[in-house]
Amino acid sequence: MAETLISPGVLARENDQSFIQNAPAEFGAAVIGPTVKGPVRVPTLVTSYSSYINIFGGAAESGSIDYGYLTNVAANNYFRQGGTSLLVTRVTHGSFSSAFTSGSTAGSGNSGILNTATSESFQLETISEGAIMNNYQAADSANGTLNSGSVDNVRWEISGVNTGSGTFSLIVRQGNDTATQKNILETFNNLSLDPFQDNYVEKAIGNQKNTLRTDSDGVVYLQTTGSYVNKSRYVRVKQVLRPTPQFFNNAGTPASSSAGIPFVDLIPVAGSGSFISGSGENFPSATSPAKFNENITNGNIQGLTATDYSSSISLLNNKDDYNFNVITMPGLTNNFAAHATQINSLVSLAENRQDCIAVVDVQAYGATVSAVTTQAATFDSSYAAAYWPWVQATDPSSGQIVWAPASAFIPGVYSFTDQSSEPWFAPAGMIRGALGNVIQAERKLTSSQRDTLYSANVNPIASFPGRGVVVFGQKTLQKRASALDRVNVRRLLIAVKSFISQIADNLVFEQNTIATRNNFLSEVNPYLESVQQRQGLYAFKVVMDETNNTPDVVDRNELVGAIYLQPTKTAEFIILDFNVLPTGVEFPA
Repeated sequence: MAETLISPGVLARENDQSFIQNAPAEFGAAVIGPTVKGPVRVPTLVTSYSSYINIFGGAAESGSIDYGYLTNVAANNYFRQGGTSLLVTRVTHGSFSSAFTSGSTAGSGNSGILNTATSESFQLETISEGAIMNNYQAADSANGTLNSGSVDNVRWEISGVNTGSGTFSLIVRQGNDTATQKNILETFNNLSLDPFQDNYVEKAIGNQKNTLRTDSDGVVYLQTTGSYVNKSRYVRVKQVLRPTPQFFNNAGTPASSSAGIPFVDLIPVAGSGSFISGSGENFPSATSPAKFNENITNGNIQGLTATDYSSSISLLNNKDDYNFNVITMPGLTNNFAAHATQINSLVSLAENRQDCIAVVDVQAYGATVSAVTTQAATFDSSYAAAYWPWVQATDPSSGQIVWAPASAFIPGVYSFTDQSSEPWFAPAGMIRGALGNVIQAERKLTSSQRDTLYSANVNPIASFPGRGVVVFGQKTLQKRASALDRVNVRRLLIAVKSFISQIADNLVFEQNTIATRNNFLSEVNPYLESVQQRQGLYAFKVVMDETNNTPDVVDRNELVGAIYLQPTKTAEFIILDFNVLPTGVEFPA
């Protein structure tokens, strides 16, 4: 249609200003560390602490004493503070594998779930890895118990078998339940061994497995095998050994296999069973006994070594697959020589991704202020922040009162700030920085000590009578003085860049025209106006026109936008002048 009038007439033009402004994507926290169970080195999203416990377990037993991993402390505190999504990567030492189904209560010794022909119909394996998942025994003990059944492993049961329709149900039960008091975790009804049916067992339960790999260039990635996404949180189908394709023949009755076996004889029989052959120990002999909390050493981090964390850090560099705005790995401290490489890698991860802050611990328990500032001086990044001292809290998994580094609690403070205010508000102070579930700090810092720490870009955790333990600083580890030496400004930039980048993603391969630029501006300007209204910006300006998209830029297939921001500063130093005047003096206007 013509865009100008040459002869008299009516030009009807459209100006579409109804573009729907998308909300920023929900980002959460990420934590790297050991857990009792769960998938190994596979970043897994959990949305509540109960979900975390179900997948990754609670207390770990070492030397007949129950210990809670710092990962548990971090997860519990994060969700207590209002967090909604936590990416957990379980770290282990050595090789780990899943457990798989083995026989039934009849004690056949077979490796799958039995059918009436006393052979295996299909085989399950646990999503969680490690010897902790093993609970096999030839037959149930009294009252249907498993001697090695525990709150951390699972058992299976087949019920509701219908040979007429070729369907059955699978129940996943907690490993320590009984026949009379079953603790059912999941139920999958009306399953089939017919690959042509929507209720095919692999489709209904899932069969995907992620394995950590390293290519010839040294790049760490996850290789996915299996065709069906896992619907179960606890098990997946390892293989179907006796499928029943096209279960019904033309006459509408159950068919037979090519070997002449009636399909009804391949349907699993009712019964229950357990799992066997999972490998991997949480506490390898090389780091036994495991050192926890304030007893962590250079070479013993809750039973692990610092190098055990390396591949997980490398994997989380992939920002396309994993979204989070703060990351931590409590237990590693920069003063230990063996930990420094991994901590620096975590900071580099944040710098490379540019969408998160790495919260690092610079000193172990029992350090001095001078030692803390010395270690902090080795960093220079606006994508990292350090807090000190350690704090004492109740371990949710063991019930014990333990010492934990600040990095286990700061993601929760960030989350509370996001929920109660906005990411660009300072995650500090009496309103947003209170650590309500903390009993006490390792040191009650004086005003002078807080000054020393803050001058060295370490955020003090202060104790105030009647106010409790409070995060009382919000500096990044950037040495040069600028707006980005404050956490709230760095988090503002992370939020703004993340949202605007999502808008820009939709413009890739679009026509490089005025219309495309206007579409971009029509979404970005309202968003930045909303940030300004919510006290994130003093002012802003977005330029995407012919001034920065000249013909030579367009010819290079580039689309250029310039975004100017004046971030809101926080009031950290409040100066009050009290003027005492003689009687009769008039107050200044």
